[in-house]
Amino acid sequence: MKLLEGKITVVTGATRGIGREIAEEFARQGATVIFTYRSSVEKAKELEDTLTGYGATAESYQVDAGDLEGIQKMADEIFAKYGQVDAIVNNAGITQDNLLLRMTEEQWESVIQTNLNSIFYMTKAFLKNMLRKRTGSFINISSVVGITGNAGQANYAASKAGMIGFTKSLAKEVGSRNIRANVVAPGFIATEMTDALPEKELEKWLTNIPLKRPGNTKDVADLCVFLASDMSAYITGQVLNVDGGMVMN
Repeated sequence: MKLLEGKITVVTGATRGIGREIAEEFARQGATVIFTYRSSVEKAKELEDTLTGYGATAESYQVDAGDLEGIQKMADEIFAKYGQVDAIVNNAGITQDNLLLRMTEEQWESVIQTNLNSIFYMTKAFLKNMLRKRTGSFINISSVVGITGNAGQANYAASKAGMIGFTKSLAKEVGSRNIRANVVAPGFIATEMTDALPEKELEKWLTNIPLKRPGNTKDVADLCVFLASDMSAYITGQVLNVDGGMVMN
């Protein structure tokens, strides 16, 4: 039995990295996967083909995570077609790193808009229907940087920390309707971005990881499968780190 058989799922920012792995693992586990992307139509089509290759139903929407009107239109279309949504993974995110004294207003606002405001927009757009159906799981992809902070990433850290407070508040508001909300906080995960790091920078990161290796995107995706499945039916309001022990609360 596949863990997500028959479930309708939405993954934002799914054409690369962690988002793509989540979409693929959801498809392998039997879910219908609806995903969003911002710019690359070619990558979206390729991902759709990959997901259907697993035997899953797959559908993509070109919509900016920070576009409230576009997200609401997408939600209305999804509910009209599928009737309900069982799990939403808010994964879309960007970085605009800079030291605070040099950080521009645009760098601050673009990161907050994409990383944090998008969570509010997605939740607002999908929540009413989920409340009526009395089912649903919100899985918000934050970062250990939202817990520890990081020099040169005040905007990113603020957006990811804000996501944690938002998710805990949401969990308290909607728990009585059988809707859950949790945070996944990846640490140092091997992606295209980390592949470009100088060896000395990589060694510095690994020094602080008890498991002495970077994680991979499947480590994050497997946790998201668990949180989207009925196996996590009594888990809500939690921050679950996928970091090899780098951050120990």
